[in-house]
Amino acid sequence: MKNVIIIFLSIFIGVIIYWQLTDAKGAQPKENSIITEPVQGSEITNDDEIPAPDFMLTSTDGKQIKLSDYKGKIVILDFWATWCAPCRKGIPDLVEIQKEYKDNVVIVGISLDKQSTKNFVIPFMKEFGINYPVVYGNGKVVADYGYIQAIPTSFIIDRKGNIVDGFVGLVTKDAYTNRIISLLERES
Repeated sequence: MKNVIIIFLSIFIGVIIYWQLTDAKGAQPKENSIITEPVQGSEITNDDEIPAPDFMLTSTDGKQIKLSDYKGKIVILDFWATWCAPCRKGIPDLVEIQKEYKDNVVIVGISLDKQSTKNFVIPFMKEFGINYPVVYGNGKVVADYGYIQAIPTSFIIDRKGNIVDGFVGLVTKDAYTNRIISLLERES
């Protein structure tokens, strides 16, 4: 009985989220419709090698950055925004991971700040000591990565450019580092 209730609630919540994220025709998610409630590190799993969609986005320092620029490194893509409380909580862990694994890992922050909060990104980076590239996301990258529905959402990409893990919600530093270590051991 308990499992039936959980399944029913999951479907009900999924329908509500879908309804809120789609336009009146139910065809496409509305731009900037992102849930910011923490979903405690729900892992997105796959057993297949899924190539990570490449992108070219503008960084906070005005450079064009492509995901393919980092081929040969493990990449953590972190979809976030300055106004997202769980995102803010997770940033210090990402800063530490970038320091500890800088030779093998690069974190790329994809800011989903709206036009009204975009000017907060660079001061936010300085305040939090962000030591990795941050780019401004757009509708295409959100769609390419499965219509991001909650932030933070993150993906771990192996050195070959394949998505090996994804997480919706706040992720612990240990979860990231355990996966990084397993990838480094597998690839050595």
